[in-house]
Amino acid sequence: MIVVYTPAGGEPEQYDAKSLLTSEASIVARTVDMKWPEIKAGLVDEDLDAMRGVVWVLKKRHNAALRFGEFDPGVDEMVTRYDKDEAEAWFDAAFHLVGVDPETTAERVATALREAAPSSVADLEHALAYIEQRRAEVEADGGKGPELEAQAETSAPARKTSAKKTSPTSGPSS
Repeated sequence: MIVVYTPAGGEPEQYDAKSLLTSEASIVARTVDMKWPEIKAGLVDEDLDAMRGVVWVLKKRHNAALRFGEFDPGVDEMVTRYDKDEAEAWFDAAFHLVGVDPETTAERVATALREAAPSSVADLEHALAYIEQRRAEVEADGGKGPELEAQAETSAPARKTSAKKTSPTSGPSS
């Protein structure tokens, strides 16, 4: 998961939770009093403590003196987005539904994903290109969805958020 932090009046900054070292994940867990699996699940649900802890530890890489109490973003300044791998797993699972019901066509799946992607993924350009690629592959394959491999660890879980996208995403700020 990518945590997008947009400070008031500032530019969006992206922080990849997958880039955390074990020692950093342990620091987050101790600081927010959650186990790492709870933090990962919290990121999917846009749990404020989970997002704050991850962003704080990653910010400490460049500012070792930053204390947790000094990093207190507004509740609407952080959201989570799927990284490329998580987005692709989500899209693949959606295209697997093509043909299950005659109404579920590759184009309908692609349309739904294109509508959902802007508020769900960190890299919209990559997501839209991948959706188009998968749509074309599924249509070329006679409308059959891709065979899903066991992807328990890489499949993106269902998002549970009411957060609205408040600003465009961009690369990490300096």
